[in-house]
Amino acid sequence: MIEKDVLIIGGGPSGLCAASMLLDSGLEVMIVDRGLALGGQLIKQTHKFFGSKAQYAKTRGFDIAKILIEQVLNHENLEVLQEATVLGLYQDKVATVSYQNEYLKIKAKTIIVATGASEKFLAFENNDLPGIYGAGAVQTLMNQFGVKPADEIIMIGSGNIGLIVSYQLLQAGIKVKAVIEASSRIGGYKVHASKLRRLGVPIYTNKTIKRAIGKNKVEQAEIISLDDQFNEIEGTSEIIDVDAICISVGLAPSYQLLDMVDAKLGYIPELGGTVALVDDHHMTTVDGIFSCGDSIGIEEASSAMMEGYLTGLYVSKYLNQAHPNYDELVQKYEKSLELLRGGPFGSKTRKGLKDMKEMLNDVR
Repeated sequence: MIEKDVLIIGGGPSGLCAASMLLDSGLEVMIVDRGLALGGQLIKQTHKFFGSKAQYAKTRGFDIAKILIEQVLNHENLEVLQEATVLGLYQDKVATVSYQNEYLKIKAKTIIVATGASEKFLAFENNDLPGIYGAGAVQTLMNQFGVKPADEIIMIGSGNIGLIVSYQLLQAGIKVKAVIEASSRIGGYKVHASKLRRLGVPIYTNKTIKRAIGKNKVEQAEIISLDDQFNEIEGTSEIIDVDAICISVGLAPSYQLLDMVDAKLGYIPELGGTVALVDDHHMTTVDGIFSCGDSIGIEEASSAMMEGYLTGLYVSKYLNQAHPNYDELVQKYEKSLELLRGGPFGSKTRKGLKDMKEMLNDVR
């Protein structure tokens, strides 16, 4: 049995930021991550971030990952298991892990679940043909491994991820035939959409994919128009020649490990779907088990980082070993998170968090 003060499951932006605060508090930390490298989604993001200097504005995602990794790597109180899969999580704060063909048991005083999110998919005819990717898979192939996934592609979904990945596809020399959006308006920031349009990529709203066409791989895609109730409009079918289809229709929080410990869950559409209910200090309904980042609500990576810093601070105080600058840093990161969630783009998140608080009160 391996024993630690804190076990962090997930080495993405939120998990790394939590680790930074905990290590500065003098606690022994283990990060377990299933990826080839720490950094989560950041390591395949080549675009520059928005926001303030504190949230690494004008810095590319993979460079932010390097900064966060350097904050914790080689610290004497940190142990990292990469390419490791957590198989089970239990209420007595024990996790079972598959690592290098071994079965490990890790017991911690507290556990932080920072498992991020998984991509949602679409049901349509032949959606299992080779050449159909999630946006994250396309980013991994191109930006992490230097593999060109296609020559001609269509993007299904016009959220920020769909628009950003479309631009990255163009940078890789891949023709983006169109961006297809089922709703009546583009989901992402206008600045990303305008950039694509200037480069000649059409963005169609009130349309969706009906089927992929091909014998052994994608050769064409059938696109149809939708009415205001998302029903197919007869006679609007259009066939587009492509060798790949990219799906970017949102993310779903990875709550499954928290479900294993019987943490109370709630379905909150504004946060991405089913999430574990957490209090103001990011603790679940299971004492000593915390969560942060996309695993408790889909937001931008900047918000995940601020949540990570805060969770690390909250956990340090929970363990009666508060960070030496606890009050100052909590105030700083709480203010940053409030600013990130302000304005019209944060209204959905604010509603989701309000609903979570009400659900949490109901189950207590």
